[in-house]
Amino acid sequence: MTTTAPRPTTVGALRARVIRFAERVTTPLVPADYLDVIDPLRSSADLRGRIVALNPETRDAVSVVIKPGRGWRGHTPGQYVRIGIDVDGVRQWRAYSLTSKTTDDTIAVTVKAIPDGKVSNHLVRRATVGTIVQLDQAAGDFTLGVQPPPKILFLTAGSGVTPAMGMLRNLTDASSDVVVVHSAPTADDVIFGGELRMMAREGRIRLVEKHTDTDGMLDVATLDDLVDDLADRQTWACGPAGMLDALEMRWAADGIAERLHTERFRPTVITAGDGGSVSFTKTGTVVEATGAETLLDAGEAAGVLMPSGCRMGVCFGCVVPLRQGAVRDLRTGDVTTATPGDNVQIQTCVSAAAGSCDIDL
Repeated sequence: MTTTAPRPTTVGALRARVIRFAERVTTPLVPADYLDVIDPLRSSADLRGRIVALNPETRDAVSVVIKPGRGWRGHTPGQYVRIGIDVDGVRQWRAYSLTSKTTDDTIAVTVKAIPDGKVSNHLVRRATVGTIVQLDQAAGDFTLGVQPPPKILFLTAGSGVTPAMGMLRNLTDASSDVVVVHSAPTADDVIFGGELRMMAREGRIRLVEKHTDTDGMLDVATLDDLVDDLADRQTWACGPAGMLDALEMRWAADGIAERLHTERFRPTVITAGDGGSVSFTKTGTVVEATGAETLLDAGEAAGVLMPSGCRMGVCFGCVVPLRQGAVRDLRTGDVTTATPGDNVQIQTCVSAAAGSCDIDL
């Protein structure tokens, strides 16, 4: 008996019919939505990660270890990653420095809870292993470069030590002369304190701790007393804005501004509401939209050329970046927020303004 394989066209037609049937019976969802539930870290999905461990560092800081999805492209030590997590029904995005080794199959960010910090307090106090988070690719140029310089100085305070630790953990060139000057209220408040002190005992770094509760604030004018070859070192600094401003003034006055590299995070507070001012940044159009009006309708009414398709949230033909602000999904009531630079993707046909927002159109 001979068996004849089905013709490719027959197989293709059958597959297409199956997919069309699956889409009809799962509307308003499509099969890809169910794949997201079964395998949220799959390579073709939006980049996500799963929290696999929460390691306490101090009384108010924790390292969040994340298994990234298969679309993760890796990072350079010192870079940061934007993480999206739902807090009380609102999708919040924050940027955190990566503190893990680049050879690990997981990534880690170390978060310090700050007063009134919705995301930081959630991650430190309430996050659980197994939680799925949204991820962006690693970004930032606060790195040592291809070849670390022979003399390095890290000047950090509080959680500003996190990008420095990301670089230190990956620094394999033993020929580099590394000094770390770190400020924290007490010895117990030094994030990675045990690991930094171990590095110092092993001769990998020279560590200078400033405990501000007893030693007072770091005096930039007298840094030479702590590091006598200050001008010879390439310096990476991260910490409060006041400290960084003082360092930039000092380095500029000394004529060595090109040797100072700083990292600043300026979080933007987004307040969700019902309706608001919608700015279409490319056209310069600004409209006031109600909380029941889709962004697609609001834009078209104002004469903005809006991409669209099914107009019911199925085809994703209306997806555009939310530059900043807050929007509400009219199907679920979920609020998504974005700060400048996040470029979170939203569907304008099922989203309404939940406060002021900027759309990249």
